[in-house]
Amino acid sequence: MTAVAGPILNLQPGRWCVAVSGGADSVALLRLLHPRRDLHLHVAHLDHQLRGPDSTADARFVAALSAMLNIPATIATLSDIAPALSNPPANPSALYRAARFDLFARVVLDHQLDGVVLAHHADDQAETILHRLIRSASIEGLHGMRPVTTIATLQVHRPLLSIRRQTLRNYLHAIGQSWREDSSNASHDYLRNRLRDMLRVRPHLIDTLLALGRAAESLAQWVADVAPTTRAQSSEMSVHVLTSVPAPIAREIARRWLLHHGAPSQAVDGRSIQRLLDMAADASTPARQEFPGGIRIARRSGLLRRVQPQDA
Repeated sequence: MTAVAGPILNLQPGRWCVAVSGGADSVALLRLLHPRRDLHLHVAHLDHQLRGPDSTADARFVAALSAMLNIPATIATLSDIAPALSNPPANPSALYRAARFDLFARVVLDHQLDGVVLAHHADDQAETILHRLIRSASIEGLHGMRPVTTIATLQVHRPLLSIRRQTLRNYLHAIGQSWREDSSNASHDYLRNRLRDMLRVRPHLIDTLLALGRAAESLAQWVADVAPTTRAQSSEMSVHVLTSVPAPIAREIARRWLLHHGAPSQAVDGRSIQRLLDMAADASTPARQEFPGGIRIARRSGLLRRVQPQDA
């Protein structure tokens, strides 16, 4: 119990939304948080309406568990949330994620909470790092999920990132707490499930991936410390700035430069950063390109600059 509850003590006292799907991980998170008297909790659950009666049963389970623990709950359906999303993603998985975070933000705002607590654990972290590795993320992009972060204006805490999946299930068995199993987690239609099954067969890879994530995080912190901020805040930038420094520092300068010019932080990904680096390094690339947020960048006489609408 001490090994499981220890990380929960790192969550600062306050008023928190707890995301509960009904699965073992989020149920364990809720049960671990519940005994703390310095926390005021509010459960949020999104019924994705993908599995018919099973999805409805998940929602009823979460509502009943919340009532048993005397914790207020907000239960919503995808059809409640999705129509109000601005620029909803076309990809279904991205849409579901956007809807969940929109629900969490609404609950936090409506009930004057400090943020949301999620149940991601060490196995999830290893899966995330492996997923990014497969997608050829840069080394400093392999740090995985952060324990504390901000998405838009929503403060997000993940206190269980050091705890293994089976440890959480052992805890639930020990306290006699049931949970819901999502049948879609067994489907190999989803890459995340295939990665999970691969790590289940090769559990020794989990510690290796977590170590890789820690090393990548250290590298990312070093890059953030040494990358010159003044260059990233200039209105124009010489291509030499990006071509004369090591690749990790060049990527950080490019990322900051795009953000400085108004690119949305969630949209400045590895691909957009690499396109800017290619503009700087390769004169055969298009001299004018559009970047996230509708930002247009032009290359001329060895300089990169943002093109204003009146100049387009």
